[in-house]
Amino acid sequence: YNTQTAIALLRQHADYGHWYDIHKLQPKDISNTQTIAAMNPSAGSFYVNPRYQRHFWTCAVPFPEANSLFLIYSTFLNGHFKKFKPNVLEQCAHIIKAALQLHGEIIKKFRKTAINFHYEFNIRHLSQIFQGLLLAQPQQFQDPEKLVRLWIHESERIYGDRLVLPENLVDYKGIIADAVKKGFSKFNMSRFFQANNPESLIFCNFTQGLAGERNYDQMPGDKLSFYIVEALKEYNENYANMDLVLFEDALKHVCRITRIISSPSGHALLVGVGGSGKQSLTRLAAFICGYTTFSITISQSYNKNDLKTDLQNLYQKTGVKDEGILFLMTDSQITKEEFLVYINDLLSSGEIAELYTNDEKDAIVNQIRGKVKAEGIPDTKENCWNWFINKVKTNLHMALCFSPVGESFRRRARQFPALVNCTVIDWFQPWPQDALLSVSDNFIKNIEALGEPEVVNAVVKFMPFSFQICLLYTSDAADDLLCVDLGGRRIIKKKKQI
Repeated sequence: YNTQTAIALLRQHADYGHWYDIHKLQPKDISNTQTIAAMNPSAGSFYVNPRYQRHFWTCAVPFPEANSLFLIYSTFLNGHFKKFKPNVLEQCAHIIKAALQLHGEIIKKFRKTAINFHYEFNIRHLSQIFQGLLLAQPQQFQDPEKLVRLWIHESERIYGDRLVLPENLVDYKGIIADAVKKGFSKFNMSRFFQANNPESLIFCNFTQGLAGERNYDQMPGDKLSFYIVEALKEYNENYANMDLVLFEDALKHVCRITRIISSPSGHALLVGVGGSGKQSLTRLAAFICGYTTFSITISQSYNKNDLKTDLQNLYQKTGVKDEGILFLMTDSQITKEEFLVYINDLLSSGEIAELYTNDEKDAIVNQIRGKVKAEGIPDTKENCWNWFINKVKTNLHMALCFSPVGESFRRRARQFPALVNCTVIDWFQPWPQDALLSVSDNFIKNIEALGEPEVVNAVVKFMPFSFQICLLYTSDAADDLLCVDLGGRRIIKKKKQI
């Protein structure tokens, strides 16, 4: 009668071995069924009804010890890097030790709070770092120092990109600089951690351009802007024009997003105030990866059945037709919280409950049966369905663009833990002074009504200053002004028209 939680139904089965059919008003016996449950005691609501918990034998699983983790990750790394040069392979043990030490320091320094609810670092984040290391190929990694640089880069993507405050980033830089100094003293890495003008360290899979071979490698500093600007030009030739100013921070965010969505089950959670460029940079990153960007069209009548239909279409394209698609969703498009039930399933396992009826599943299985046979897999219904879901997980990626302002982000992350646990977070920090200056210069320098070049130059320099002043007084005003500075080119264009 929708008056009890689902766990109460499970408790009834554990107590009596049956459920009641509310239509026929008679019991349904459930036999030969056992229950295995798992929970995370540090996330969500970890109160379990004692009348249900008494049926279980409870076993606590602590964080693995350092020796166990070293054995696990050394098995992966040694297996992958055995085809590399011996001096590269010997760095694996040092990297694992440094990674474990860094992880421990991060846990001690950055504690989970009510505001920084996502400051929770576990074995999942360690695994994501080593997953990035496994992208290395012998042709690109001939030098052991380069492998260490890759570890530094992957660690910053996992730990540094989810930090909220610039002060936290400074603390993180100090922690990893100490770890590198202790573990890799024979390599000079200080240029990446110096306070003034540190050297950029960027790895991505388009180091030879969009048309070149896709290998995960270090991007030369003088090539990054050229390749992404060329990609933007090509995007504007094929899709609606995006008038973007690609300053250094924007370029880095494009690389971060491409890194996330290039891997199977790679989903991005982009957090930043409105107008910070999350959607535009995501569309550009998807284009660089060769994906088609899809976004739902919200209307007053759009409901969960419409979302279900859209998801079925996405699954058809990615699972059956083998197309790469980026599903872009913003917090403003979540008009009903029940949308997140489907999204949570998509992020966590790729298989959405109740998305298909049994007849629809049979139709999909028949569509892909030939492809499954061609790969030498027995074409049973279970094998075909697993093949389909794996294709979806490989080809369908999500980019969630959320604002940290207000309580909705924290509430949704608490109710639907996959939003944080099954995504890689890229927290958009406030744009630096030079970024604001370049945006201001790009959109103001051609306004003839301002007159003399000296006046234009003064207005260009005043825009970042005015933004910083508002930022000091009120965060709300800063959010509005950020929209004006970075997304307000439409207003400027209207003034030009007038």
